[in-house]
Amino acid sequence: MSSNITLLRGLEPAATEQEIYAAALQYVRTVGGVSGLSSTTKVAVDKAVAAIAAATTQLLADLPDRPAAPPTEPPLRVAAREASAD
Repeated sequence: MSSNITLLRGLEPAATEQEIYAAALQYVRTVGGVSGLSSTTKVAVDKAVAAIAAATTQLLADLPDRPAAPPTEPPLRVAAREASAD
């Protein structure tokens, strides 16, 4: 699995739907070897991302709290922080 998939458990505030979707998309692209969406891959990718995002949401809800925050911020938070600094 790609080491670029962000750790979402233990974030404050909790991971958003967009962050979960982005991680699911990265996972599907990595596992499926899909770098971009085409008419032949879009339906399969969308279906897989939805399933993985749902499973991830449930997983995060079911796991106990993490004692410490993850060592890195999700890319969407980094981008938002950088955009607000401009």
